[in-house]
Order: sequence, then C-alpha cells, then structure tokens
Amino acid sequence: MNEVLRSILLDNRIKATLSILILIAFLSSCGKEEIKITEVDFEKEEFAGFVEAGFPFITTSVDARELGEGFPENNISARVLALQLGNEAYACFDTDMLRWTVAWTGDFMPMVTMAQVSYDDFYNKGNQLPTIGGEPKIATGTYPGWSAGNPLLTDPRKPSPHPQSPPWGPVSPEMARWNGMYTFGDKVVMSYQVGATEIRELPGSLSLDGQAVFSRSFAVEPSEEHLYLAAAEVSDGFRTEVKDDQVLVYQGQSEELVTALALAPGTSGVKLLVEENRYLLVEVEPRQQDLEFGLLIWKGEAAEIPAFESAVQDFEVDIPDVSQGGKPYWTEEILTKGKVSPDTAAFVTDRLTLPVPNPWKRNVRLVDMSFIGEEKAAMVTFEGDVWLLDGIDESLNRLSWTRFASGLYEPQSIEVVDGEIYVYGKDGITRLHDLNEDGVADYYENFSNLMAQSIETREWASDMVAAPEGGFYVAKFGALDMGPETSSPKSLMGFRSASHHDGSILKVSADGRSISTFASGFRGPYLGIHPEKGWLTGSDQQGHYMPSTPVMLIRKDDYFGVPATAHRDPVPEVTPPITWIPHNQDRSGVGQVWVTSEQMGPLNDQMIHLSYGRPGLFLIKVDSASELVQGGASVIPGTFPAPTMKAAVNPGDGLVYITGFSLWGHNSETLSALLRLRYTGKESLLPLDYKVRDGGVILRFEQELDEEKATDLANYQVKRWNYLRTEKYGSGHYKLDGSVGEENLPVLDVFLSDDRKAVFLSVPQITEVMQMEVAYDLATAKGSTWSDKVWMTVNEVQLPNLIAEGFSSIHQDDLNKEFDPSSVASNDEAAPDAVKGKELFMNYGCIACHAIDDNNEGKIGPGVKGLYGSEREFKDGSSAIADEAYLKESIIDPGAKVVKGREGEMPSFLGVLSENDIDSIILYFKTLEN
Repeated sequence: MNEVLRSILLDNRIKATLSILILIAFLSSCGKEEIKITEVDFEKEEFAGFVEAGFPFITTSVDARELGEGFPENNISARVLALQLGNEAYACFDTDMLRWTVAWTGDFMPMVTMAQVSYDDFYNKGNQLPTIGGEPKIATGTYPGWSAGNPLLTDPRKPSPHPQSPPWGPVSPEMARWNGMYTFGDKVVMSYQVGATEIRELPGSLSLDGQAVFSRSFAVEPSEEHLYLAAAEVSDGFRTEVKDDQVLVYQGQSEELVTALALAPGTSGVKLLVEENRYLLVEVEPRQQDLEFGLLIWKGEAAEIPAFESAVQDFEVDIPDVSQGGKPYWTEEILTKGKVSPDTAAFVTDRLTLPVPNPWKRNVRLVDMSFIGEEKAAMVTFEGDVWLLDGIDESLNRLSWTRFASGLYEPQSIEVVDGEIYVYGKDGITRLHDLNEDGVADYYENFSNLMAQSIETREWASDMVAAPEGGFYVAKFGALDMGPETSSPKSLMGFRSASHHDGSILKVSADGRSISTFASGFRGPYLGIHPEKGWLTGSDQQGHYMPSTPVMLIRKDDYFGVPATAHRDPVPEVTPPITWIPHNQDRSGVGQVWVTSEQMGPLNDQMIHLSYGRPGLFLIKVDSASELVQGGASVIPGTFPAPTMKAAVNPGDGLVYITGFSLWGHNSETLSALLRLRYTGKESLLPLDYKVRDGGVILRFEQELDEEKATDLANYQVKRWNYLRTEKYGSGHYKLDGSVGEENLPVLDVFLSDDRKAVFLSVPQITEVMQMEVAYDLATAKGSTWSDKVWMTVNEVQLPNLIAEGFSSIHQDDLNKEFDPSSVASNDEAAPDAVKGKELFMNYGCIACHAIDDNNEGKIGPGVKGLYGSEREFKDGSSAIADEAYLKESIIDPGAKVVKGREGEMPSFLGVLSENDIDSIILYFKTLEN
C-alpha cells in the first residue's frame, strides 16, 4: 500500500512540475512579439556568395575545351553537377552523358552564368561560359561515361543538322539514364542506369601529401552484360604500365607526369583497361549479385607514385544509406508581414513581403510559384532555390518562409502536382523528395531531361505548365545570338544553331519517360494553360522574325513564324495569334493564367496575360464565333512594383498571385516581388468584351453607359496597321497597301445596345489586319468617366449577329456606309518641340531601356544623356557622330548601327512615329547635355 501511495505522490509531483514549466514557458512568451520583416530594400542588402558553404553542388554548364596539353579538346557539357569533393578538389558530372567532364583542384568555378553574375550585381548581363577555376587533373571527351556491351568512345547522339554544331541532349534512355541525386551532408550520392543496370556513385577525394586523389565509389546492381566506365582520357600518353589493380599512363617523352587509376583493395569482377595509351577504362563483368567497388584517380609527378599506392591501400568503400534522407541544411523559419492595400479601386495589389534579409544572406528573386494548399505555396528563384511559404491568409500578417531545395540551374518554373514539387530549369524537370519529412528535400529526382539543352546561354528553359490529362508542356527559348560565343555557328539573323529543341513547345509524358514536339517556330516563348479544359496558350518575345508581342492559342504542330526554330522541312504556314499587342504597350510578353474562381469579379473565367516590360496585366478576349482564332487585349489597371512574369490562382481564396524579378529592361521600381491581385467589389470599368465584325466594332461593359457620351463620335478613335515579319528586330507599322504608317478609320455612327451596356461603332472597310486599336472616352449612367483602349487582331471578318448581341435597332443597311478617306486624314501637326519629344520618349516606354541621367544600371540600351553630338562606336568597329541623321536612322532602323557592347534589341519605330515626332525626340535629346 505504501508503495502505491509513493507512486501516486511521485506521479503527481511530476505532473505538477511539468505544469509549472509549461506555465513558465507560457508566461515568458507573453508580450514577446515575433520579429517580422515588413520591408525589403534589395539595394541595401549585402548578400553572401552564390555558392553556399556546406551545400555540396550547383548545377551549371562547363566549357572544358581549353584545359591544356594532355587533355581532350572536344569537351563541352551543357548540364553538369559541379561538385565540391573536399580537399580543394572538384568535379563536373555531365548528367546527359553520365561522365566526369573534368576534375580539378585549387579554386572552384568562377561565377559567370547569368544567374550568377546578376546575383548581387542585379543588372549585370555580362555572363560568360563557365570554366574551371583551378588546375585540371582528369577529363573525358564528349562520349558516354558508361556503356553496356562494349566500350563506346564516340558520341552516339543524333548529329546536329548544322555541321559545325555539336549534338546536345541526353543519350538515349535505352543506353543510359540519369535518375537523380541524393544529398547527404557535404556529399552527394548519384543514381543512374546503364542499360538495364542501376548504379549509385559516391564521388569524393582523399588528401595525398597536400595533393588531391579523386575517389569514385560504386554500388552496382546485377547485370547480364559487361559494363564499361570511361574514367579518364590522356591525349599525350607515352607509355602505359599495368600492374595488379592499377594502371599508370606516363605523359610526354620525359614521363615526369603520370595519370594513375587504381581499384580499392579486395575488388573482384572489375578490370582496368587502357586503349591507345589514351583512354583509361574500367570493365565490370556480368554477375548475379550486387557489387560495390571503389576507384581512385590521380595525376601528379611520377616520383609520387609510391605515395599514391599507399593511399590506395588505405582506401575503403563506404557508400552511405541515403534512402532515409539526411540532416536538413536549413532549419530556420523567416517571418514576414505583408501589406494589404486599401480598397480604393476594383482591383488592388497586396504585397507579400519576401524573406530578405535571411540567416544565409541569400538573395530571393522569385520567378514562379505553385500552391500546395489553401495557405501554402512552393516558390522557385532564378538562383536555383526552392522556398516554401505558409500562412497565406486574408491578413498576410504572419507569412512563414522556409528553404526546401537549392542548386538548380536557372529555373523559371515550378508546379505542384498531387502534392509533389516539380521544377523546370536548364537541367530539365526535377522532382523533389523530402524522404524523412524534415522540411528539406533529400532526393533530386530527374523526372525528365529529354528536352535537349545546348550551352548557348540564351536558350532558356522558360516555362512549364501541368497538363490536366497528366504530364507537362515545357517551353524553350531559341538560341538568341547574344552573350558569349560558343561552339554554335550562326543560324539566321538573330539566332545561333543550338539544340534540336530550341524555340519549341514540348509535351512531356505523365511518367517523364517520353517527349514530343508540340509546336515550334518561337523566339522566346512563355506559356499558360486552362487547368480544366487544357487550352494551351503562349506569348513570345518581340525581336527577329517576331514583329511585336503575340498572345497565341497553341495547338499540335502549329508553327509561329521563326524559321531558325521551325525544326521541320518543309516549313509550314505561320499560325496567326489570338492577338498582337503593340510594342509601346507590351514589349516583353510572358505567361498567362486562367482565373478559374468566382472571387475575381469581371475576371472570373477569363485569361490574363502578363507583361514583363510594362509591367502589368492584360485581359485577353477570344472571339469564339470565328473559325480562325482571333481576339484582343485590354489593360487591367493596377500597381506592379516589379516585373510580372508568372501567376497562379490560390485554390483557397480564389485570388491571383503574381511573381517576377528584374534583369532586363522594364518600368518597375524593385528587384522582385510577390503580389496578390484582389477584387474589391468596387465598380469595374474593364470592357467585358470587344470584337470586330463586318461593319464595325462592338465594345461591351458591365455598367449602363451615359447615352450622350456613348453616342458622341468624337469620343472614339480607330486605327489599324500591319507588321512585317523579317530578320530585323521587331517591326515598324505599315498600312494595308504596304506603305509606311498607320491608317485612321472613321467612326461613322454609334449605336447603343438595348441594355445600354454596349456600343456598336460603325466603321467602314473592315478587313483582315494584324493590329487594330480602338480608343474611347466614356461615362457610366451613374457619372463615372474614364478613357481606355483595346487592341485587336482581325484574322477573319464575321458578319455581326445583331439580335444576339443586343442591337435590335440596327439594320444591316445601317453599316458599311460610303466615306471619303480624306475626311480622316491627319491634321497638320504643330512644329516639333522638346516637350512633346519628352512625352513621346516616356509614353513609348523608351525610358525603360535608355537612361536620361548618368545611371545606366539595368538598361539594355545606351543612355541618351549627352548623346547628341557625341561619337558613337559600333560593334563592327566603325564610328559616327550622333547628329540628326544618325539619330533618325537609329529610331527607324536601329539594327543598322549597333553600339559597341550592346545587343541591338530595339524595334523599328518606322510608321509608328511621324517625322514630326522624331524631330521632337531629337530636340529633347539635345536638352540632355552632359
């Protein structure tokens, strides 16, 4: 009985003590406010280096063609894991070819890719081809690192159609396949398949009297055929010595240098081979059991061979069990507090504060996002990090950011499908796995790397959208003729010869194991998709062969006009877009998002197009009555402090969330932002519909219109023009007869609809045209006034269904009236002046690319301060004085003389600006003296 009482008393004391501790903890937390970041000033932040200490890899490219004497010359890889092996030793593993491209000692790699040079120098676009930073030791040529059946020392991939361009992309999956990589502390374990055999590899290094010995430890599953590993290539091998499980290749006639290959002690079923005193190979015999073996590779002076042999005897194969994951690299949570905008308009933008600064001093340039749940999303940054964001509620009061993955190669897309995170970058589509559920990815699975990637730096992996039926659509840029010169020759004006997938939209199967070309002929495509109906849309970058910004409906086998990326013969007819958008409104179109919710008012069930350069959003209307696809665009008013690139609809609140970051020219104020577009319920003046019909234009709105305003002909201006698709950058504006300029069309009559919410503008001579602009100045019946424009493309002229459209008072005879073209001739313009020139410079968005002060940071064109009268040096080595004649030529034919150090990315303003306009701009330039 006493024992029972003692037990009860002890138990009560423990409970009392625990209660007191809990109470103390609670009291100590009372009044302690959490620290939350509320503002981000990127310009004041000091970021740590791009490569993070303790994290074992980054993904990049490498140019190893000039390693020096004794190394293969044909050695370039578009996708590599750049591995930190310890002991100041490093290696690049080519995931397309499953080979060690190069291993070296000393310094790591210079940070020269676009994501790296702009990481803390935000507008630096002077990227270079990645190379090694130290002394090369081991390399292989451009052939598979592994082969089954027989050694393969030539490139088995399909040759490039361009004789001077190498093949790109992975070897066929039947031959070998990259499976992915496990992270484990400061190490990685790589997984791949050779033939039908699964292999895991642990790369590492040993220290040998201050020198590095490279180690490769393998776990090989049973195989029915011989497997061959190409371990190294020595191009100046003079003599070979084979003894026991060791191979020595002496280099040069002096034989002072040696490259050595050795197996770990006790290895059986594995042989070392040398072919032509050049290729160091490993042969793995067929067997029915699992096999583990280790390989040491070293290059040094012949006198150090005994030390190397001693190191071999001490080497033990120890591949860690990575199936349960490892310790997390990042454990901290960063809290931020967003800013909810007051309900001052129909649509407002709330701001979700980014996690800057953070404990790792990491930059955060958001590119894309995808929702995991109603309050949680996955984010990807241009530097290759994946973040998780939780706490996305109405107030945005407590936003919790944690890091999930890193090391990816300039990704621009992320999708969450069935709770799994997929990221698309130049390294392909990576599926991320948190094996031990500690909040950090442990396994970076290669879902698909079948989309070929060249080393051309502008062949961006630009977009990925999930297909409702399973799998993904991915977009790839054409290899634009910009940036460092590589191995690819020029293709057509503005393009280099690159991979056989550049400038294409590809469909990736639901299991990631097959891929097919869906559409081609793009310059720089981005995508959108209806998540339920599967309608695939896209945009493209204005430039060579792309005269302005299009918004496109993309269907199987479509071709969109860039011959350098057609990838077929014969080249088919060009598919017209839904609509073109003029350069002065959207000079850089990006993705689209379908608003599949009931929370966005007039945007419900609509397509939104995102503009990087504006930045901002367009409502895209598709004319469903036309047999040919056509439609139009109108601006969605809003405040957007950073470029708008990608968007997603939150399944919880039904609102639109927008990401983007700054690198190229744009009109925004900050480096990166995460925004929420919210409908407040206030009056919206957005047009609900707009379409061109035989006899005129229909504009429809949500509110009843003021009749006097709506029927006043002076409140409408209509003009149209065509573009020319040529090798020149962009296009001027051309009348329908081919002459330079725009056509003004009269509004002969205006009819108000039966419900007083729409107008039919009677416009004569309606015909097919690439661009039509309708400007209007209206008022609602309740007194709200506003001015706006819509832009449409007419691919087919349809007869109006006047009754269905609600215009019962119109008879067909009321339309298509005769008119005198001289009645809409332009009035005489006032004399040119600098004030008008400044207005034109600002209104046409020139300020986004050309600085008017001494700060050219972030501008892709030369500054205009002090431009007039200065001497200009050009890319071809010539020069000229910037007088009136030069400036006029630069405005109407900017590609004629490209300033040295620039890429020539300016469209022509021929037919866009009048002679008077150009003279006014030149007068404005004259006021900007140094």
